[in-house]
Amino acid sequence: MQENDVLCVANAYQKKYYLNPRFNGMPKPVKDDLQAACVIFTAEVGGIFSLSFDDGKNLFIHTAAAENDAAYDEISAGLKVKQFQEENKDLLEPVEEYYRKAVKGKN
Repeated sequence: MQENDVLCVANAYQKKYYLNPRFNGMPKPVKDDLQAACVIFTAEVGGIFSLSFDDGKNLFIHTAAAENDAAYDEISAGLKVKQFQEENKDLLEPVEEYYRKAVKGKN
């Protein structure tokens, strides 16, 4: 089984955001919007939020919490992921296209 190709991670505990250097070639406004959306998600939900690509080149959204985080609600986080997908569709589609063409070099 192949590991997912991480796009970015926002961590509410450490108050940090990470963008995989493989995606530095994305237009700056896209990177900025992506960072803002991920950081807002963790500010609202808490925990750790990540976007990655599976080996089928599909975008995968994952959220998790530290074991001792009693404030994190997994059900609410799942609902918020669906909301994130809907509200950021215009951002996520170009990111997926960039991954297929620029990172993986395929259509």
